[in-house]
Amino acid sequence: MRKRTIPSALLLLCILFLFVADQGQKFQANAEDNSDELVDPPKVEDKIGAVPQGLSTDSDVAKREAESISKRSLRSNAEKFEFQAEVSRLMDILINSLYSNKDIFLRELISNASDALDKIRFLSLTDKDTLGEGDNAKLEIQIKLDKEKKILSIRDRGIGMTKEDLIKNLGTIAKSGTSAFVEKLQTSGDLNLIGQFGVGFYSVYLVADYVEVISKHNDDKQYVWESKADGAFAISEDTWNEPIGRGTEIRLHLKEEAGEYAEEFKLKELVKRYSEFINFPIHIWASKEVDVEVPADEDQDEDSTESSSKEENEDEEDADKGEDEEEKPKTKTVKETTYEWELLNDVKAIWLRSPKEVTEEEYTKFYNSLAKDFSGEKPLSWSHFTAEGDVEFKAVLYVPPKAPQDLYESYYNSNKSNLKLYVRRVFISDEFDELLPKYLSFLIGLVDSDTLPLNVSREMLQQHSSLRTIKKKLIRKALDMIRKLAEEDPDESTDKEKKEESSPEVDEKRGQYTKFWNEFGKSIKLGIIEDATNRNRLSKLLRFETTKSEGKLVSLDQYISRMKAGQKDFFYITGASKEQLENSPFLERLKKKNYEVIFFTDPVDEYLMQYLMDYEDKKFQNVSKEGLKLGKDSNDKELKESFKDLTKWWKDSLSNDNVDDVKISNRLDNTPCVVVTSKFGWSANMERIMQAQTLSDAKKQAYMRGKRVLEINPRHPIIKELRERVVKNPEDESVKQTAQLIYQTALLESGFLLKDPKEFASRIYDSVKTSLDISRDATVEEEDETEVEVESETKEESTPVPEANEVSHDADVKDEL
Repeated sequence: MRKRTIPSALLLLCILFLFVADQGQKFQANAEDNSDELVDPPKVEDKIGAVPQGLSTDSDVAKREAESISKRSLRSNAEKFEFQAEVSRLMDILINSLYSNKDIFLRELISNASDALDKIRFLSLTDKDTLGEGDNAKLEIQIKLDKEKKILSIRDRGIGMTKEDLIKNLGTIAKSGTSAFVEKLQTSGDLNLIGQFGVGFYSVYLVADYVEVISKHNDDKQYVWESKADGAFAISEDTWNEPIGRGTEIRLHLKEEAGEYAEEFKLKELVKRYSEFINFPIHIWASKEVDVEVPADEDQDEDSTESSSKEENEDEEDADKGEDEEEKPKTKTVKETTYEWELLNDVKAIWLRSPKEVTEEEYTKFYNSLAKDFSGEKPLSWSHFTAEGDVEFKAVLYVPPKAPQDLYESYYNSNKSNLKLYVRRVFISDEFDELLPKYLSFLIGLVDSDTLPLNVSREMLQQHSSLRTIKKKLIRKALDMIRKLAEEDPDESTDKEKKEESSPEVDEKRGQYTKFWNEFGKSIKLGIIEDATNRNRLSKLLRFETTKSEGKLVSLDQYISRMKAGQKDFFYITGASKEQLENSPFLERLKKKNYEVIFFTDPVDEYLMQYLMDYEDKKFQNVSKEGLKLGKDSNDKELKESFKDLTKWWKDSLSNDNVDDVKISNRLDNTPCVVVTSKFGWSANMERIMQAQTLSDAKKQAYMRGKRVLEINPRHPIIKELRERVVKNPEDESVKQTAQLIYQTALLESGFLLKDPKEFASRIYDSVKTSLDISRDATVEEEDETEVEVESETKEESTPVPEANEVSHDADVKDEL
């Protein structure tokens, strides 16, 4: 029986061997037939951490994207668009940029991601389904780096963009901020301002030559925006990437020279520096080395056994003991690289912490994050406080170091606000101009209220009664912060010892309020005009130059401290410039009597003084208007009587020039006369400002223009001589002409514009003729009117005369022909 079984087994083995060989030949033939096709070994990357549908890419996805990524070309089936002209201009500047600070691109992308997350969180307050479930509900920012392919990905789970949004926001819409930033960039070369103009996305082209934006909005399909920054971009429906659920992923294909941004430590450093206080968690897919126990290598064990024969001999004695114990597998410890999500911004929100716990450096970093200002300048001041009572909220307010370029360009038409409103740590809006009045719109900050309702619309929230209370407290705190800035400035002190004190802290605060005033002084003046409730507080913040300030700024309180005994009013004068006002005839007597006069040279000052009527029970007196009181003169009555004939005659002769009266002046010293306006009419400076208005109304100007009064200096020799001639012959035409010339000269010197400059010029020339002993009847010499025949001369000049060699050459040519 055994003899038969053995041959049968051998036969079965032979049959099996032949079958396997035949299958191998078929397999090899199939492989040769498909040798021209791309073979990609099955490769599946591990899912990234505990986040499904993250930034991972399997082999099938990589294969579908291979052509687009490797060749840096736009997908053939994508819809092509041209960039809007200003965007192309900006991108050209950035692509060819030699700026050293290219780090800003990451902070701009993270800032945009944060804005997208804020929007979706706000929408979820009224519609919980907006957020979705699972990973989509996690409001976070993820950064992942593919070092081999040099691809950097930034992903958010924000509101996402529809196809229309991608076209509008990333290429074709004409944003005013684009041109404004380009102009600023070309003048200052400061890239740090890019975020303030709303064009931060384009900073990606500082480091990347090809960019993909994958975005999914709840109301649309998933789309891919891509561009090589060559003047065009493409958008196509995304059918090859993994569904991202909701949000946006930006993939940067880094330039060769941007290799430093393919390093994990560099990305961590940038996030810590610029985005530490972003209000959403920022994770990076970070590598980490861990110790792992692995089985020991057998060959290595044999080598170690041969080299340690002595140890084996010693161990033979214990061999019997080890026989009873189970043999343990030999292992060794090796370093293994693993990946996991690492949180980068684990600092608690500043406004939720006690002010005592927050360092100056943290306040500065938080300001940089809020203002998107990374120029390196510290804010001038800040206020961090908690309000309690009927309405509870926490707030941080900053005074920026510089005013925005367009701060006053559209002051009354803009709803722009630099104050972010949060309700219970949820961002609501940064468009609430009801939180601060317009004149404080330059302040940057954040308000977080626990009292306001969450699940209401912005329109309803704007009408909420608590907002008025918050606004009132914010204004008070803001003005206290600015007042404190002035109090801590040694240059503002009246104490000589404090002014001369020197230390690093004191020197840092020196000149800070002057800097504030030069940037935002106009806002304080507008506040006095608009805010009657806080007018007195704002008046304390006013600064100006005076006849005694020697180029330094002075406050109203400092002016009061220097007032002369018996002085009851503030004296001021308005004009186009300090240099012009310093030589004004209106100041002659005031200077002589040692009175201090305030210079107002800003056009808004004319409006300001219509509202600032008094301060600390002292009135304001414009020294270019009638009613100036400098004390009584014992000779006033006698002077008026002695010049009565001149003043009456002059008033009658100027009846057609809108002159209400001619009076004896108490403000002149070296000037013959000046023209002043009525107390409640426009000053000469105000008339000039109103005439310069584009849409000015001539009828209204005529109504508002004050009555003019000619004030004469009774001690001046010209006025004395004019009086004598008027007494002798009031009808003398030369005296009338002289009086008119004096009046017109006084108009110009007083700041008014002449109604007929030609008439004034003619009188000046007549006066010059008299001084040169030229007869007034002398005429201009007649011009010789002999006509020159220009046309005939031109024709003669245009006809060329051939030279001798040219004539002979022509003759030779004819002979040859």
